[in-house]
Amino acid sequence: MKPEDFIKKYEIALKTQDWKNVEPLFHHNACVTFSNGTVHMGMSKVKIAFENNFSLIKSEEYSIQNVRWILKNESIAAFAFEYFWAGLINEEYMKGSGIGTTVLMNENGKWILVTENLSKKAT
Repeated sequence: MKPEDFIKKYEIALKTQDWKNVEPLFHHNACVTFSNGTVHMGMSKVKIAFENNFSLIKSEEYSIQNVRWILKNESIAAFAFEYFWAGLINEEYMKGSGIGTTVLMNENGKWILVTENLSKKAT
């Protein structure tokens, strides 16, 4: 698998809104920062954060676009991107977007997410 393949697998896993599909793509010490500034360190905290999002946003569509590779070699990859989401919150259609940075590592031939930082776009 190439780092580019990870992005597609990640999008597909997120669309299922099921943590068991997302978890294998994360390093056990992963750190994720959401656009509201909350930081989630370690698999158990990341799991809680994602499951909370899955329960809040129904029928979510999530996409990663305009990927720009910062670094890419056989053991580590980092990229910047734009993200877009849409879904139902309390039965009301909502959508949003932002920018992000993700660092991946190659662990035994499998690319996994080590850290991801999501931010709002400057206005």
